[in-house]
Amino acid sequence: MENVLEVRGLNAWYEEGPALFGSRRRRQVLFDVSFSVGAGEIVGLVGESGSGKTSLSRAVLGLLPDYEGEIVHRSARPQMVFQDPYSSLNPAHSVGWILEEPLRAAGILDAAQRRAAVTELLEKIGLGGDYASRRPSQLSGGQRQRVSIAAAVIAKPRLIVADEPVSALDVTVQAQILRLLAELKEDYELSYLFISHDLNVIWQICSRVLVMKEGRIVEQGPVEEVFDRPRHEYTRQLLAAAG
Repeated sequence: MENVLEVRGLNAWYEEGPALFGSRRRRQVLFDVSFSVGAGEIVGLVGESGSGKTSLSRAVLGLLPDYEGEIVHRSARPQMVFQDPYSSLNPAHSVGWILEEPLRAAGILDAAQRRAAVTELLEKIGLGGDYASRRPSQLSGGQRQRVSIAAAVIAKPRLIVADEPVSALDVTVQAQILRLLAELKEDYELSYLFISHDLNVIWQICSRVLVMKEGRIVEQGPVEEVFDRPRHEYTRQLLAAAG
């Protein structure tokens, strides 16, 4: 299976504290991280708050410049779906404008083609073309997250980094969004790096899982194998806490 993402021996740092004689202190946040995401695969990333999940996602997206190791994308730049659908959409613009913006930036379609692409995708995500004229404030949380997902998908990347995309939603809407992500994966030949603290969500949607603790991947493998026969004590603690 072709990999759309390969990370090898990744170490990364944040700069922190006041500059001292022209330099800042560096704090290491990722330690020798290696993994891959295959074409059409959904790879879960789990760990407690502060375990390094967000730092790893930032590195994958090219937003963490101070690193050593290799981050190899075998596709266009990955896109992001954020946790909070209320803050991830620009309230000053309509849904249609928000979804057209990635296409405008890419410069690959004219105005009529962009509008047609937006209408088609709104139908596919279960909203309908008339939602193009609405503002984010006129949408429910689940509808906003559908638009956020559509904004990530519309330029047809091969990899989506989804950072806790259902944690702000109630259980019924969570299930709907997970189904939508699975359907879009098939329709658009997507792969996901799916970040979540909820092991039940990881079980539902992911084929493989990475377990992070203190900036290191302490265990990885097929979800069934890791959940049924965890090798690392930290993984066992996470599973016990999840019930």
